[in-house]
Amino acid sequence: MSIYNLFALIGGLAFFLFGMNVMSNYLEKMAGGRLEGILKKLTANPLESLVLGAIITIAIQSSSALTVMLVGLVNSGIMEFSSTVNVIMGSDIGTTLTAWILSLNGISSDNIFVSMLKPQNFAPIVAIVGVIMIMGCKEQKKKDIGTILCGFAVLMYGMTLMSDSVSPLAEMPEFQNILIAFDNPFIGVLVGTAFTGVIQASAASIGVLQALSLTGKISFGMAIPIVMGANIGTCVTAILSSIGVSKKAKRVPALHILIKILGTVIWLVLYVVLRYILRLPIFNHVINSFQIAVFHTIFNIGTIVILLPFSQKLVHLVERMVRVDENDETDTEKSTLLDERLLLSPGLAVGQCRDKTIEMAKLARESFASALKMFEHFDRDEVERIIKKEEELDYLEDELDTYLVRLSAKDMTETDSDQISEMLHCINDFERIGDHAINMTKLARQMHDQKLSFSAHAREELAVLTSALNEIMNLTLESFEKDDQQQAKLIEPLEEVIDDLTKEIKNRHIDRLRTGECRVELGIILTDYITNCERVSDHCSNVGVCIIQTKNSSFETHGYLNEVKYGGESEFVDEFDSYLEKYRLPAVEPAGKKKIKKGKDKDKATKDAKAPKETKASKDKDSKVKAKSGRGKAQKA
Repeated sequence: MSIYNLFALIGGLAFFLFGMNVMSNYLEKMAGGRLEGILKKLTANPLESLVLGAIITIAIQSSSALTVMLVGLVNSGIMEFSSTVNVIMGSDIGTTLTAWILSLNGISSDNIFVSMLKPQNFAPIVAIVGVIMIMGCKEQKKKDIGTILCGFAVLMYGMTLMSDSVSPLAEMPEFQNILIAFDNPFIGVLVGTAFTGVIQASAASIGVLQALSLTGKISFGMAIPIVMGANIGTCVTAILSSIGVSKKAKRVPALHILIKILGTVIWLVLYVVLRYILRLPIFNHVINSFQIAVFHTIFNIGTIVILLPFSQKLVHLVERMVRVDENDETDTEKSTLLDERLLLSPGLAVGQCRDKTIEMAKLARESFASALKMFEHFDRDEVERIIKKEEELDYLEDELDTYLVRLSAKDMTETDSDQISEMLHCINDFERIGDHAINMTKLARQMHDQKLSFSAHAREELAVLTSALNEIMNLTLESFEKDDQQQAKLIEPLEEVIDDLTKEIKNRHIDRLRTGECRVELGIILTDYITNCERVSDHCSNVGVCIIQTKNSSFETHGYLNEVKYGGESEFVDEFDSYLEKYRLPAVEPAGKKKIKKGKDKDKATKDAKAPKETKASKDKDSKVKAKSGRGKAQKA
């Protein structure tokens, strides 16, 4: 074996690891938020969780990556540690797929159809198809599939390069002397553990072993302990990912290691009994790549079958091994909103960010709804709760904004990228609604301290406005939570009605000021009240428009509003008319019955009483009908 063979072996391993990394990353990218959906389906049913763990591992081609994900989820408080045990066990089953694919290299046949099952024969075709898809397709999804195919071809080329480079080893006496040391099962386990720990990929270790088996010098007695050690070495990635996490999260890699070590101990004891006590001759026979894949599968599935009935016992054992200080854990969990380890899985991270954004939306709605109730019944304890919610909204907005900006730099699907843009637009609106809730509580406190109250007419009008605001906030939350474009389209017509309501309430308040029904100091409070309500409806409108525009990968808000409001869309006009009828203010009392201070005003009031009052709402309604017929109106600033 020359130095060039050594270079070829190292280069083949590099190609193998690179191809596997490309496949893993792009498979995970295509899976996107579906990984998060799968993890959320986890139940107490061990078999169901086992299957889901295997599916995810097959999808991303890495049990270590899944364990790192679980560490991040537990560290963020999204997932309970006890729910991870069956997922980890399932990942050990899913990781056996790569060994089966590599075992096809051992196929030898003159039949062209059978021969084409050999990866090194069909890998060039896969590479050609992948390159054509990357260069010729316009859709990003198809380009990603092409990249996966090219990654697979590179992986198989690396496997072939390793196999060819080690073929001269068969005739080298030095190589045979080294294999004698591997014949010791304990040394074999250590070698498998160390090699896998260095390259951090058990599939690559098994691939190298399968390549060495083509020399015809590897026996069952040598290969089996190395396979066992490779399964322990794959825990190194999870151990490294646990640095700096909470103690609850540290339990995940501890559990992973415990399962691997127990499995190795069980099978190693059985190995020693069968080889050294019963002296079965099979351990001296030469093993091939297919048989290595068979034992790798038997080892992993057998371990799970043995340990699955004791899964909760293992959880309790790890909890005793890694004890948690409740006070320290509370502080750590509070500071970890979204774990950085989730950035390794962008699709999963997007899903978790969306959950936190929905949490923001709910907090904002609850905060402002509670603030509106303060004018009916002032409660200082409720004020403190609103302040705490606003502080939590500020914290969520800061953390999400930073995290989403970092996440946007990752390679991900177009859908996930649009979701990030949508969330970056919306989190500011949700946070601002919380600020307006604080403004409203200050107004309520001022009225309570000064023993002020709105007139009966003002209360009736504000009740209509409050109902409209509650509906628009509910529409906004539901449309964002469900990502429902049709429901989002209902927000803008209602926002226009709320704008009309606020203007009409201001006009009526001015009329009451003239007649002496309202006091000047109440007028200032009412104006601030209405302004905050109008701003909240504007923020709801922003969210609704953002949801709709995300579907078109466009965030030209003003252009969209021009089109729906002033382009004569019948759907918008119909919804506007419906909300206008639903949230109609109480009829205005005839001016003649009011106390008039000046004769001139009295004459005007008498004249107005004889003719129906034309409200601002009716004027805007007429304008929209004109817009429907093509006449339009100028855009509102």
